[in-house]
Amino acid sequence: MHDTYFLLLCVIVLSIIFDFINGFHDTANAIATSVSTRVLSPKAAVSMAAILNTVGALSGTAVAKTVGAGLVQASCITQVTIVSALIAAIMWDIITWYLGLPTSSSHAILSGVVGAGIATAGMNVVIQKGVYKVLMGLIFSPLIGFILGFFLMLFLVWLFRRSAPSLVGNLFGRLQILSAAYMAFSHGSNDAQKTMGIITIALVSYYKLPEFHVPLWVILVCATAMALGTAAGGWRIIKTLGMRLVHLKPIHGFAAETSAATVIEIASRIGLPLSTTHVISSTIMGVGASKRLSAVKWGIGGNIILVWILTLPACSLLAWVICKVLNLIVR
Repeated sequence: MHDTYFLLLCVIVLSIIFDFINGFHDTANAIATSVSTRVLSPKAAVSMAAILNTVGALSGTAVAKTVGAGLVQASCITQVTIVSALIAAIMWDIITWYLGLPTSSSHAILSGVVGAGIATAGMNVVIQKGVYKVLMGLIFSPLIGFILGFFLMLFLVWLFRRSAPSLVGNLFGRLQILSAAYMAFSHGSNDAQKTMGIITIALVSYYKLPEFHVPLWVILVCATAMALGTAAGGWRIIKTLGMRLVHLKPIHGFAAETSAATVIEIASRIGLPLSTTHVISSTIMGVGASKRLSAVKWGIGGNIILVWILTLPACSLLAWVICKVLNLIVR
């Protein structure tokens, strides 16, 4: 009964729900800095992010292939496995959104897949190479983002050290619109692909397809769901990232967004599913630290990092429990 058409429909519906929640949960990634610096109004920023998230989602499938074919063996899992992973990720996203914590929807779903996969077929179902790849992204992408944001900000300060503050403010007020657009595009290019991979692995499992290939309709559905979620906005997290973590001016917002988007784009092209939330949060902290260490509210930053660390084991365990319960119900 595990591989019924009904369960496949459940996977698709839950994937769309997850993508929508991911959109409003992670809207802050693309627009928090531009809203906090008042370069863009909240409405304009959300609209721009929704459009460019869609464009980014249509730009490739390398990350989708890593998620769908690189974490667990598709031949060993069932639709219940994928349903369990999605339910766990959705629950985690809603909880952390309510608390205003910018956690990773990406690592919620990825760890959920691994946890549910283990519940279904044991440890042997896990593709260790793929898990290590995700963990490397988890560890190194925030560090690279912090360093890049730190040094880009220092370079900009040195470059414009003799310029009038009004000139710098006006210039980067315009440039930050471009960096926010770049950030929104890169967010779509990485985050929407995770759900593409989830739906495709469900199709591979159901139809027993010989190879992993993302259909066009899956790309369009995921892009649209994320865009609608982005348009809904995630104001609690926007407040945490854009207003509470570091006091930002347009030049700081430009440096943070440009650094984060560059890291994310490179990862998307090599098929590395990283957390856009982790990257933009770390670049904001890097930019703030370039002014002085006390410019960053490290207490808030510490809480964010703690939730990052908890996401992987919490979602893996939650998905494992849900999968065990669902397997008992559907037998």
